[in-house]
Amino acid sequence: MQFQRNTSTGKQGTLIRILIKVLLFFVFFSILIVLIDKINFPYPNKEIKKIIPNENLKIVK
Repeated sequence: MQFQRNTSTGKQGTLIRILIKVLLFFVFFSILIVLIDKINFPYPNKEIKKIIPNENLKIVK
């Protein structure tokens, strides 16, 4: 009689592995969002206004 090794883990083992991978993905994604939120990106201090002359405006009816 030879020893036969069963390498399949079954449906529960596969389901648990998938759930662990999804959970790790969401944890990694959440940490990434928090770290990006901590970075202070520069923004303009003065208000940008552009004056459009009336000559360039076209009235469409």
